Amino acid sequence: MRLSDIAKIINCDFVGNDFKVSGLNTLKDAKNTDVSFVANSKYINEIEHSNAGAIIVQSSLMEFVPKSSIALVVDAPYWEIATLSKYFAPPIEDETLPDAIIGEGSKISQKAEIAKGAVIGKNCTIMANVYIGANTVIGDNTILYPSVSVYRDCKIGSDCIIHANSVVGSDGFGFATNKMGEHRKIYQNGNVVVEDNVEIGSCTTIDRAVFGSTHIKFGVRIDNLVQVGHNCVIGEHSVLVAQAGISGSTTMGRNVVMGGQSATAGHLSIAPFTTMAARSGVTKSIKDSGKVYGGFPLVEQKIWLKLQAKISKLLDK
Repeated sequence: MRLSDIAKIINCDFVGNDFKVSGLNTLKDAKNTDVSFVANSKYINEIEHSNAGAIIVQSSLMEFVPKSSIALVVDAPYWEIATLSKYFAPPIEDETLPDAIIGEGSKISQKAEIAKGAVIGKNCTIMANVYIGANTVIGDNTILYPSVSVYRDCKIGSDCIIHANSVVGSDGFGFATNKMGEHRKIYQNGNVVVEDNVEIGSCTTIDRAVFGSTHIKFGVRIDNLVQVGHNCVIGEHSVLVAQAGISGSTTMGRNVVMGGQSATAGHLSIAPFTTMAARSGVTKSIKDSGKVYGGFPLVEQKIWLKLQAKISKLLDK
């Protein structure tokens, strides 16, 4: 697709050289053949330093687009990037891909379904009703229990265990909303990368990225019924306990512990070796490592406990 085609789809004009667009990407990661967008003035610094070939912007931010990029000026950039995302979505399954490759010693249930282009390593166990999507890669010695689904393009490392009914690579919860309150899907064209030695409990969902990857790093332990949103990064050896929820684009350092039913807002950064007690509500980034937090809004756990004790005494009077 050429930039002139994109301009027609989103109904805008542009000044500059036409070029063949390779994809959509974030301001930070875009190359000179990519189209990016900005829908919020807080990203002005990223606009100025972006290498994107073209950037979709409102007229109020047009002046910040660097000379190396072409400005595509529209009224609602987020709505238009949702429109374009469909054009760059790969096929769900691709019959033109080569047959799946199964490594030596792997045991595949006859009731499992392996899409074309998938690669499964050595000595894996793939149980009944598992679905492995197109171009998915599974490392060695990995076990997928019954009814696990791994969507297209995802990567699962070696020595991993994924328990029954979990889903890796489902679409992130992304949509744009116009002034009339109508919603338009943002196609999630990234993937999920799960590194080696990760265990994922049953009925857990890990959403694929809009662009790039949702990343579960080495040695992570995820309990049952956990939700990991799109574009999250879960640091090495972190532990996520049942019913924890991590909103999109949150990044955790190594050895973070989230207690049961705790949750984070999106676009946060959590320092390494942070512990969040059960039912914690995290609304801001955590910069100091090694502390224990609790409550909502989040405070250090020892302060939270003192506060609850004082409230209890007041109620007893």
